[in-house]
Amino acid sequence: MPLRVEIDRDLCHAWDAEDPLRGCRERFDLPDGVIYLDGNSLGVLPRSAAARLQDVIRREWGRDLIKSWTSAGWMALPAEVGGRIARLIGAQANEVTAADSTSVNYYKLAQAALALRPERRVIVSEAGDFPTDAYILQGLVAASGGRLQLKLVERTAIADALDADTALLALSHVHYKTGALHDMAVLTAAAHSAGAISLWDLSHSAGALEVDVKAAQADLAVGCGYKYLNGGPGAPGFIYVAEKLHAQVSAPIAGWIGHADPFAFADGFVPAGDVRQMLSGTPPILGLAALNEGLKTFDGVAMREVRAKSVRLASLFLDLAGERLAPLGFVAACPREAAARGSQVSLRHLRAESMMADLIAAGLVGDFRPPDLLRFGMTPLYTRYVDIFDAIDQIAHIAQRP
Repeated sequence: MPLRVEIDRDLCHAWDAEDPLRGCRERFDLPDGVIYLDGNSLGVLPRSAAARLQDVIRREWGRDLIKSWTSAGWMALPAEVGGRIARLIGAQANEVTAADSTSVNYYKLAQAALALRPERRVIVSEAGDFPTDAYILQGLVAASGGRLQLKLVERTAIADALDADTALLALSHVHYKTGALHDMAVLTAAAHSAGAISLWDLSHSAGALEVDVKAAQADLAVGCGYKYLNGGPGAPGFIYVAEKLHAQVSAPIAGWIGHADPFAFADGFVPAGDVRQMLSGTPPILGLAALNEGLKTFDGVAMREVRAKSVRLASLFLDLAGERLAPLGFVAACPREAAARGSQVSLRHLRAESMMADLIAAGLVGDFRPPDLLRFGMTPLYTRYVDIFDAIDQIAHIAQRP
């Protein structure tokens, strides 16, 4: 049996020197003296974003004004940004567009899915999934006047909950608290076997995992632009509609920009022939411009390398936590197996809330989720192995304070 290699700071530096993604860190404006492990909540500012927004504000908006809808390509931005996201999630460019917030997009697609199965009445989702997703589904049930029913079940019971009355299976690909990863292909197949539509929230996986919606035969998906995609606070979200459904879905919020010919200004709505029909209002140009810069940080990067580094970073964190933090009362709250985990690690501790406040004050930024959870995001484009080593050191130091 081979001897176990002792992990020290010099070894982590050596791994960083060999990292095929090491050059990507220079694409971000990282603050000095901070170890940032919260990219699963808000990604770091891309270096190019500030200059790009200044150009949009001063030249495109300030000087060229309304001409920029055509001369600067503003009208094409939802599709351009969608095309960049499509590459990251295994979709075709005509299946993804950027628009609105993730919550609004989730409502649109959930409502569109239910309209595809009008004879069915049940929505199946996971108990304890991201609250906004559940709230939206609850709202749809309430608006149905009692026709619809929402079943929130434990993750181990999801497949068994699907039956001939299920209209929609709606799940987050990665659980926002624990980082537990669903098998998208298996659960989508289970939904299809029951005759239901699948809707996936990719907010905690797009840009961090090797997602392949086509291979999984996913029907619909949404995601946000401000986490791993580095689009900035409140960045637009995205919508994925599988090409096979383009002729079947109906936009529940039909707007002029989703019309087949927006500038015809016709009285009757004729949907665009692809995912563009899910657009509603005028594109948010400043947000889309910033998000586009965030997506450019993935240029030349293979998602398999991103996922491979994510796995190594998280495994290093968990290995070191097992050695140094477990004796201090920390318990892993995420799956230990890499294949069952997204790009974050979660630890439980009785003093999690006050401890995270102390860690942030000391320059280690993660986040707290009640009642006792500490979350740390692994963002492979800019997180280093030495950051993980130093983070564990900092957590251990804070935990041993009186």
